[in-house]
Amino acid sequence: MCTRCQWAIGSEIERQYHDEEWGVPVWDDRVLFEFLILEGAQAGLSWLTILKKRENYRRLYDGFDPAKIAQYDAVKVAELLADAGIVRNRLKVAASIGNARAYLEIVEREGSLAKWLWQFVGGQPIQNERTDLSQVPVSTPESDAMSKALKQAGFKFVGTTICYAFMQATGMMNDHTTDCFRYAPLRGTVAD
Repeated sequence: MCTRCQWAIGSEIERQYHDEEWGVPVWDDRVLFEFLILEGAQAGLSWLTILKKRENYRRLYDGFDPAKIAQYDAVKVAELLADAGIVRNRLKVAASIGNARAYLEIVEREGSLAKWLWQFVGGQPIQNERTDLSQVPVSTPESDAMSKALKQAGFKFVGTTICYAFMQATGMMNDHTTDCFRYAPLRGTVAD
């Protein structure tokens, strides 16, 4: 039996997410956009809630295609708010549409969301050495800077705590505890 980060021992869906995705560096713009939307949807809720709803989000949000989401109208918003398969919060749904528009502007200006976001960690994953979950902060100077820049770019639901969780999820920060079986393999990862 392998040792995992303490937060990932509660359910099969959490174990699978931890073992296969969490902390793996992501350079795909669409996947990064998906995580930004899902992390924002998670605000005030558990990540387990979002993991259980993720497939519904993918279906309802057109596979997280920013160009399609940016065009959502009042009819689509009403459809989203009526579906219990996602978090039915009017502000979060509106933010996802605005975030799609902001995404498109960043890609037009910078060429890539990934390139723009990874600048906040110097283009490479930050390798932390935490022995216990209690050592993991809720924010860092890097997440503060990312949050500020995202807000200036027009994104919503991107506070520093959300950005830090996003950075952990997408491998910008390796916050697997040092006894976790995923720590060492991810310690050796580098950006594309």
